[in-house]
Amino acid sequence: MGVREDARRSGIDLTSWGKFDRGAWAVYPLLFHLLDVAALAGVVWDRYLTCGQRRLIAAGLGLTLAEARCLVMFIAGLHDLGKLSAFQEQEAYPWARVSDTLRADIRNWQRMPHERASMHSVLHLLAEAGYPADTSDSPGVLVAQIIGGHHGRFLQVDIGGAAKASRVNLALGGPAWQDLRRRYFALLRHLTGATAVPSDVSVPAAVLITGIGIIADRLASQRHYWLPKAQAPAFGAGEHYAQAVRDAPTVVEESGLTRITLPQVPFTQAHGGLERPNALQASAIGKLTAAVGKKGPGILVVIDATGGGKSVTALEAARIFNACGNTAGILWLLPTMATTDAAYDLLEAYVAAHHPEHAPVSLVHSHSYDNTAYSDHRLAAHEPSTSDAYWPDADDGDDDGGRPAAGERPEERVTVPDGWLRGWDRALLAQFTVATHDQALMAALPVRFSALRMLALCGRTVIVDEVHALPPFMRQTLSRLLHWLGALGCPVVLLSATLPGHISSQLVRSYLDGAGHPHPATAHLDCRPPCPGWLYAAASDASLARIGPAAADAHADRHRRRADLRLRPVRHPSCTDPEDTPARESRLERITHEIAPVARSGGCAAVYCATMADAQTTYTHLRTALDWSDGGPDGQLFLLHGRLPGHQREALTRRIRTALASAGDRPGRLVVVTTSLLDMSLDIDVDVMVSDLAPLRTLLQRLGRLWRFDHIERPAWLCGGRPRLIVLEPTDHRGRTLLPPAWRPLDSPFLSLATAAYLARRPEQPLTLPDDVQQLVEAVHGDADALARTDATLRRSRSRTLHQARTRTEEHHSALHLVPAWYDTLSLSDLHRQNLHPREAATRLGATPRRLLPVYRMSGGRLTLDAAGTRPLPEHRKPTTAQIRTILQHTLPVPAAWVAGRTRDHRIPASWRNHALLADLVLLPQDVGDPSRPVRFGRHRLHLDGALGLVHTED
Repeated sequence: MGVREDARRSGIDLTSWGKFDRGAWAVYPLLFHLLDVAALAGVVWDRYLTCGQRRLIAAGLGLTLAEARCLVMFIAGLHDLGKLSAFQEQEAYPWARVSDTLRADIRNWQRMPHERASMHSVLHLLAEAGYPADTSDSPGVLVAQIIGGHHGRFLQVDIGGAAKASRVNLALGGPAWQDLRRRYFALLRHLTGATAVPSDVSVPAAVLITGIGIIADRLASQRHYWLPKAQAPAFGAGEHYAQAVRDAPTVVEESGLTRITLPQVPFTQAHGGLERPNALQASAIGKLTAAVGKKGPGILVVIDATGGGKSVTALEAARIFNACGNTAGILWLLPTMATTDAAYDLLEAYVAAHHPEHAPVSLVHSHSYDNTAYSDHRLAAHEPSTSDAYWPDADDGDDDGGRPAAGERPEERVTVPDGWLRGWDRALLAQFTVATHDQALMAALPVRFSALRMLALCGRTVIVDEVHALPPFMRQTLSRLLHWLGALGCPVVLLSATLPGHISSQLVRSYLDGAGHPHPATAHLDCRPPCPGWLYAAASDASLARIGPAAADAHADRHRRRADLRLRPVRHPSCTDPEDTPARESRLERITHEIAPVARSGGCAAVYCATMADAQTTYTHLRTALDWSDGGPDGQLFLLHGRLPGHQREALTRRIRTALASAGDRPGRLVVVTTSLLDMSLDIDVDVMVSDLAPLRTLLQRLGRLWRFDHIERPAWLCGGRPRLIVLEPTDHRGRTLLPPAWRPLDSPFLSLATAAYLARRPEQPLTLPDDVQQLVEAVHGDADALARTDATLRRSRSRTLHQARTRTEEHHSALHLVPAWYDTLSLSDLHRQNLHPREAATRLGATPRRLLPVYRMSGGRLTLDAAGTRPLPEHRKPTTAQIRTILQHTLPVPAAWVAGRTRDHRIPASWRNHALLADLVLLPQDVGDPSRPVRFGRHRLHLDGALGLVHTED
């Protein structure tokens, strides 16, 4: 029989199953599922892919756009062909419905993962259809690997071994099964129109095609999609496919994947009332529009002082890149959860200002369930939290999850993602996304579903904020990711206030290398952007454009200000002076001296502490050491650090951001004792600032939040002065810099020592910002050897050697796990040559923290989340989604070593152990009668204090 006959009702065997629902005892024919996925892949191509992605795939296949679309549908549909194998036996009920002819012809078939069975069986069918399949990089082999990769990992094809036709036929059943696979293959090819044979399959195109297939498979695997079809009257394959094609646009629309174009709005409306672009922004808008219109996408590096308007520049650059038609949407990457929460508010406001009908903005980090702006809109009601901390091994598409009725949106906000986009790893697919750096960097690691991540990244403009904050380990990973984004034609914007020139050059060249311009060909290019200013490198020909001198000078003139950066030697409590030495000013005494005028006469101040223990000690001291006006320290003195329960930390961060913002009612008196948590991308302004010694780039970032907004009236006792950042240098009794032992693991000690040495040599004269910023950055964060030559103490210091060794070690460890460059990928299995689970894959060097859940043990042993006993834990039943969110919002991260000595008392309830987000929690069971009594974990003792957060002591 031919394909036309097979397409008719009763024309082909439909008894082999692809989906089975135990609750409804519903069986769905495998062929129908394959046709569903093919139809959905076509609509994903039409409505989710951008023009640039479609052209890249077509060029990578050597086909026209129409031919490429048909082939992508065909490939996606073939994904489960390997279920025509011993897979059919794994469920007794649907197996009993398989035809007698097939059941009698199993022979000695062997169990194997169905994705591998699909890859092996399709390989030979492709060869029969004219696809070259004799080498690992031939089109037939690569297409087979795409099909085998639909569960997230590319598999190795042993052409002369396990994938040999004779061995495959022995393993996958007798002639009846072979014939049915061949007929399904031919029918799919006929219905999708995929008659053209690709002349090539490029690696970037293969990665994107794999991502399309994964999306289509997950959409088709949703229970609410296939179950009604399984219970409907029988159709022939042709009729079913025609209906699937008609249904597919609605399915993709309801998933939230359909891309939209933001309508044009005036600059003032898009950016929260800003009257006009500043000189740097105007330069980028004018020159970048012309350059992108002529050269196409590329990489843009923007260097500007804190508060100079980099975020607006990035959003305008994204608008220009997207307008050229190759991309649509924005992915904004930041280093920490606190900064992503702040950027989420900004991007959501930007999207909403365009008044789209519906444009989801998703938030992706491992604790996005803490963000109330994101979660309050029914996120807790029906769906799992948006988190990439876990990628399920099973297909999670079968969970109906309280799907809204057709046309219904969560609440009123058009920026809230629909349910499908909130689930697990799918949130990155939203057209507008804010995420931590880690979420994107995982695309450059051999983790499961890395192809899906890469597809999600490359369809929009990627903004990488706070690039200077990346340590060498993450920077190496970012370089490889930029290489791949260059290969995929994805525009990138890098933002920083303190980026050394050699690092910006390295990142730009990595992008250009992926775009087809090898490092030797770009070695002569000066890829260092002016400061302040911007630089654009075109992916098409590696040509450069940059801000003009007049615009750079005008921008610097507009933002020029003078500020003091004063180094103050102090004695840290960890340092004990000999008895016969004169008394010295202690760290707490200097902080008290600087903050006393604020407590007495008003103003807003920030005290940055190197460690959480220092922050807790400082907060406790300031509560009692100062004479607080207006009713004492409560409501005027706050402690913010990373070891507060998630819900408390998120609420306090929002309160501080609101109080210290450029608009709104500014409090008469506010002091924040904090750690680096308040460092980056928070648009705040303070009158007084004190900081523990830190690398110079960090101090310059903090300085940008001192007197940031010109329109704010300073306290009367500060009038006539200028902003002043007091840097506390811990010294020994001889005046030499002595870092406390607890500070040394935080960052390279050499950078802090170098900062102290440089500031000590520098004349005590004000800094001119932004003119002096790049010179300061290069002096400390540029060439370590050159810096050491300027200071005898640094030259003799062992910390310089350790700093260089640490940098090389981080780069080496990062390179161990990176996926290869696209041109070094001979087989797609090279992209998964290591079996890394995302929970184990490291995007930063160091031990993965554990999450601690403080609870209270009531009389009778019952556990609750609060000391009053009003929020009991679901110990003996599976928690609901809302309960899971509440539990997670009460967790906090701790070093794994602190809880290594846990016992049976610290284990979670048995009913939680199979839940991905709860399984790794460690309980901190506190006695409700004496909650301040520490809980022992080996030599570590922990307890949660209502004001201080988690308190840690060690034997």
